[in-house]
Amino acid sequence: MRTVRVLIVDDQAPFRAAAAAVIDLTEPFVLAGAVESGEESLACLQDLAPDLVLMDINLPGMDGIEAAAQIAARPQPPIVVLVSTYSGQEYADQIEHSGARAYLEKSEFGPERLLEVWATVSAGGTASTENSPSVGQTSTDGPPAGRPAGGSIGAT
Repeated sequence: MRTVRVLIVDDQAPFRAAAAAVIDLTEPFVLAGAVESGEESLACLQDLAPDLVLMDINLPGMDGIEAAAQIAARPQPPIVVLVSTYSGQEYADQIEHSGARAYLEKSEFGPERLLEVWATVSAGGTASTENSPSVGQTSTDGPPAGRPAGGSIGAT
């Protein structure tokens, strides 16, 4: 299986550390880098060459929705998955038009869920949490968007 390089974008150090631990424990993912802002994510894309960007919505300066839109507008962009402690319903319209391929609540983020979402979005589909909006296009056949049996990390 091909290695998947992941960039974490979150202003909360505890979530960056927890997400990095999940990535380190979950094949085929490897940590490409971790930054604190939307601006930093745009600045490091070329050097880090991630396949997947885990982007918090609420960031200082440029928020994750705007950063996701700017990433999606680039040639051959990485896949962006938006994450937040809040329900995606609060941001449904913005998320749908952000260019992100999935939305996850931080409380559901863990190895199993990361694998499920990657399987869906890397095959061209979209994914979201149970009570969150679908993102972008209609989902293709793939793993269910339900909660994993275990292994999630609590929100920070």
